[in-house]
Amino acid sequence: MIGQFPAKLDDKCRLIAPAKLRAKLGDTFFVTVGVNCGHKCLTAYTADRWQTMKDKYDSLSVIEKASPTSVLFIYASECTPDKQFRFSLTSAQMRYAGITRDVMIVGRAGQAEIWDLEEYNAFEAEALQPDKLLQSLEAIGL
Repeated sequence: MIGQFPAKLDDKCRLIAPAKLRAKLGDTFFVTVGVNCGHKCLTAYTADRWQTMKDKYDSLSVIEKASPTSVLFIYASECTPDKQFRFSLTSAQMRYAGITRDVMIVGRAGQAEIWDLEEYNAFEAEALQPDKLLQSLEAIGL
């Protein structure tokens, strides 16, 4: 998943899944709290990737499950878009990410992120610095 897709929440706190991400997200996907470079956002996972995360979580000990890891599941919602490809965010998700109305949906390799537009603009201003770009290229071995 790649690209940037500006969007607006409707009055029922729904977003339209971007056409270029629909096939990759699938008929059902999962949204939960996320973070990118210290900025709060929401992360959308495909059903397969979510199942992998769930399986790993299920294999943890009781003590490990008591860690902050469980927050990913506590704030998660299963999304099955309607015929117009709209899906809902929960009030807890929107509160966490500071989402009000204007958002940016971005593809990020095997997942998508949903950002409050102002928060995304702040992230983008930091991330598009030459030293940060070089760090990103080095991190993936280029």
